Amino acid sequence: MPAVPRASQRGIYDLRLALFEPDIPQNTGALLRLAACLGVEVDLIEPLGFLFDDRRLRRAALDYAARVAIRRHASWDAFLAERDPRSRLVLLTTSGTVSLYRFAFAADDTLLLGRESAGVPPFVHDAAFARIVIPLQKGARSLNVALAGAIALGEALRQTGGFAQG
Repeated sequence: MPAVPRASQRGIYDLRLALFEPDIPQNTGALLRLAACLGVEVDLIEPLGFLFDDRRLRRAALDYAARVAIRRHASWDAFLAERDPRSRLVLLTTSGTVSLYRFAFAADDTLLLGRESAGVPPFVHDAAFARIVIPLQKGARSLNVALAGAIALGEALRQTGGFAQG
C-alpha cells in the first residue's frame, strides 16, 4: 500500500533523519549537506565520536550545515523524550526484516541510521517501528552510512511526494 503524504502544521513534510552516535565526521557532514539540500531536519543523538566543530565535518558539509535544522540530543533517552511520538522510527539496518523498496513510508517518519562502526544496540532495535534493509548483492556486507542514508531518504521522499518541485 503506498504511503499517503501528510502535511504538517508548518505546511511542509516532517520526514526526519536521525543519526545515532555517529563516529565519522565526514559521513555526518555529507548527511547534513544532503538534508539541507532536500529540506529534511536532522536529529544528532550523542555522544558523537568527534567534536561538532571538527574541520572534517565542516569540509564535508560545506556551507550547507547552516541551512539545515539540527536538533542535538544528549543521549538516546533524551532523543526519545524530545521527539514527536507520532513519528515512526524506521531503522536502516543490515539485519532488517523488510526491504526498503517494500516498505510504505509516511511523510512524518524518522529515518534512523546507526554508527558506522557498530550499528545500534538492541534497545534501539526494540524501539524501532520497522527495521528495513537496502538489498545488496550476495556477499556485500553493507553500504557507507551516508550512501545508505541518501538512498533511503530518496525513496522515502519519492513515496511521500516530499521532493521539492522545480
